[in-house]
Amino acid sequence: MTSLTDRYVAATLRTVPAPRRAEIADELRASIKDMIEGRAAAGQDADAAEREVLTELGHPDRLAARYVDRPLQLIGPAYYLVWQSLLRRLLTVIPAVVGVVVGVLKATVGDEPEAAVGAGIVVAFQTGVQIAFWVTLSFAVLERTRTPLTLPEWSPDQLAEAPVERDVKLSDTCASIAFLLITLAFLPWQHLRSWVSDTDGRGLPLLDPALWTSWLPVLAVVLVLSIGLELVKYRLGGWTWPLVGLNALLNLAFAVPLIWLLATERLLNPDLVDRFEWLREGGLEMVGRVTIVVVVVITVWDVVDSVVKARRHTR
Repeated sequence: MTSLTDRYVAATLRTVPAPRRAEIADELRASIKDMIEGRAAAGQDADAAEREVLTELGHPDRLAARYVDRPLQLIGPAYYLVWQSLLRRLLTVIPAVVGVVVGVLKATVGDEPEAAVGAGIVVAFQTGVQIAFWVTLSFAVLERTRTPLTLPEWSPDQLAEAPVERDVKLSDTCASIAFLLITLAFLPWQHLRSWVSDTDGRGLPLLDPALWTSWLPVLAVVLVLSIGLELVKYRLGGWTWPLVGLNALLNLAFAVPLIWLLATERLLNPDLVDRFEWLREGGLEMVGRVTIVVVVVITVWDVVDSVVKARRHTR
């Protein structure tokens, strides 16, 4: 054997447990020798034959892994599906919960509402990274120690029911709920953290504070019920006629008070109107008219859209 073969054998034995090195070295040298002699007998140059044989055997570390039956992947097929399922379940719930809790604490206990969203997102991301790392590390250790998972055998009884065809997409439902939550959060936020200030530097609520004893709680309840409607609609897989009726009632319950407050110029905070000259000199009326048109268009469009989708869903 030449130094090339000796170097290959040495590189292979480097990652082999010490008790098996002598056995594997003898077996590997014998195999290389037989393969070279076979090629030389066919008329090939011995040095060229040796180089081709070693090339075909591949990387020494990969060959060593085959000798000792050591996996070269982080998570092998025996553990992969369990790892994937557990990781998906944990990442679906825990980072979001932790992010929301941190955001709420930042806004309330920490009295930093402007930093709450950013802090929640950062902590949720960090939590997800930590979960992915530790779960993957745990399964890698289980695989390399060949620890049995003792999971129940799969059977057809574990198959889920066929998925219901949906006219409502999850992305659309999430977008609708997010919009409703933002609108709901705006009601107290504009009162506590308005970006408009008076001449003394104090924040001016955008909406009339007197409405907290009348219409604002009603509008907040309508928004909460609308969120529930979105969840029920997604659960049922589409619009039904009872949901169309409920949606129309909720739209009217929100739009009618809002239009009345805009038409009578009772929606905005009087101090806010006094703060800006353009609002006092006809701007308030113009804003009210434009907003009323927008509210009417959105309300009619939403009701008509629900009717069309209900007809399609119930056919």
